[in-house]
Amino acid sequence: MELYGGGEIDEYLSVSTPPVPGSPYGDLLDRGEPALSDRDREELGALLSAGALPPLLPFADSASSDVAFWLREGAPDDWRVAVFRRQAPHGTSRWTVFDGGAAALCVAALTGEAHPFSELLSARGGHEFVSWRGV
Repeated sequence: MELYGGGEIDEYLSVSTPPVPGSPYGDLLDRGEPALSDRDREELGALLSAGALPPLLPFADSASSDVAFWLREGAPDDWRVAVFRRQAPHGTSRWTVFDGGAAALCVAALTGEAHPFSELLSARGGHEFVSWRGV
């Protein structure tokens, strides 16, 4: 984030940033607590080992309206990630809990190791990140 700032991956996944100098999209901390139904909160809480739902901080949105959240437990470098899929097959969880951080989630989704979003990110011929900074 410090080097490239926020941006978009494959015109599908938009990654927001904490406020950084020069970034007009540094609104991450202003987004507040997400508006999720009680059912969605209960479903996520059931997937977490402690069962308790930590504060959520959204940091990425997909073109399919999926949202990636940091699970704010412990030190920020240790925060895990949860992805809420707007579109999931009937009878499956709309949540994916990923034990790594934001960068590890992006790498896993781009390499096809994980499929947390409504659409697959593994594209033939590589991927493209476009920084909102214009770097």
